Amino acid sequence: MSKIVSCKIGPYPKSFMDFEMPKVTATFDNGECKVLFSFYPDEISFSSEEFIGLTALEAWSLHHKKDVAYLRS
Repeated sequence: MSKIVSCKIGPYPKSFMDFEMPKVTATFDNGECKVLFSFYPDEISFSSEEFIGLTALEAWSLHHKKDVAYLRS
């Protein structure tokens, strides 16, 4: 499984009328670059460093864990 070596998050909405949600885009150690997911920034947040060394599946799992924690709060 390929591991994430760099990650970009954004762009963030410029206003409440901007419905484009930020995306997590990862570059893997095999050179592949892909969008992993988008998220609601008023509910959960991420830093690029959280994804370094993770596989795509582990990154999606991190998103799921944060989403569930928000929903339970």
